[in-house]
Amino acid sequence: MAHVAQIKIPATYMRGGTSKGVFFSLTDLPESAQVPGAARDALLLRVIGSPDPYDKQIDGMGGATSSTSKTVILAKSTRADHDVDYLFGQVSIDKPFVDWSGNCGNLSAAVGSFAVSAGLVDPARVPHNGVAVVRVWQANIGKTIIAHVPITDGAVQETGDFELDGVTFPAAEVQLEFMDPAAEEEGGGGSMFPTGNLVDDLEVPGVGTFKATLINAGIPTIFINAQDLGYTGTELQGAINSDPKALAMFETVRAYGALRMGLIKHLDEAAQRQHTPKVAFVAKPADYVASSGKAIKAGDVDLLVRALSMGKLHHAMMGTAAVAIGTAAAISGTLVNLAAGGVERNAVRFGHPSGTLRVGAEASQVNGEWVVKKAIMSRSARVLMEGFVRVPGDSF
Repeated sequence: MAHVAQIKIPATYMRGGTSKGVFFSLTDLPESAQVPGAARDALLLRVIGSPDPYDKQIDGMGGATSSTSKTVILAKSTRADHDVDYLFGQVSIDKPFVDWSGNCGNLSAAVGSFAVSAGLVDPARVPHNGVAVVRVWQANIGKTIIAHVPITDGAVQETGDFELDGVTFPAAEVQLEFMDPAAEEEGGGGSMFPTGNLVDDLEVPGVGTFKATLINAGIPTIFINAQDLGYTGTELQGAINSDPKALAMFETVRAYGALRMGLIKHLDEAAQRQHTPKVAFVAKPADYVASSGKAIKAGDVDLLVRALSMGKLHHAMMGTAAVAIGTAAAISGTLVNLAAGGVERNAVRFGHPSGTLRVGAEASQVNGEWVVKKAIMSRSARVLMEGFVRVPGDSF
């Protein structure tokens, strides 16, 4: 019986922040997949194991969650003052498409480490001991990320004592600076607040009308008060993800929010744009027990945030959504800022299902428009496996 042999492609499986994904150097991909298009998408779908009607991704590298159905393509940067070009693909679990509409802030923590180890950074810029400052061009959204990668004895340091809620084991700290994170190039006319308002009345037919902060910072995000949706902000994944009606409601909210933000022109386009925008609900501080069993006290945080990614409540917090949280918290009058006490701040610590996270951002008004120079947070990254992935030769 005739059959098609598998091919093997150099790849690295990495954790970055609270996500993990398959990393490729652009030049290692088959020629037809080195350019955007159907062949690249088909290859990445097969690598991850999608589409999978069983929602398990058993026949691929994906982990059947939005946090583990991810791919990254890196190349030496063609842009001045940058080391590496970083392209992120969020692979749908049950549908045959790859969403290229946004960044992954968590995997951004692994980009610098991979770039150094793969020789994509000029060796002269990597100290034998110290911190390598890797300048990353985030190609999905056209933004710069600065990664501070610890180096020991000429190699990337991955182990350490930095603890990140949502990650089981400690590792080396990687500080990230998301430069000018607001106003992605697509949609919203280039404004941080695409409607021109800090708070809008978002009408969602069949669901209700909600106060909402619609912001483009890090990733387009729709913030709503938890109590307006019937929640407290202390919910863990099971409370939302086991409720089909709740998930359908959030998806409807997301679709109408995307329309209001100018990210889509027609409501039915939202189904093909699962990665953006995100939906999050916020609340004032309260005591709760995180998914690990860790007790979080109201005094430990400035506010509570729960966010959905790819149709499910995230187990911790997306890095890009954390940028949106930090940015919105720095601007008086947003729902995020009000939940955090309504005071001026340049950093915020928020509670999420797995624990807490601190993110810093400084906002100011220039010619009547809100701008943020950068948002800062710490994550960690680690190589889990390296070598080759294999896919059937006729899969792309």
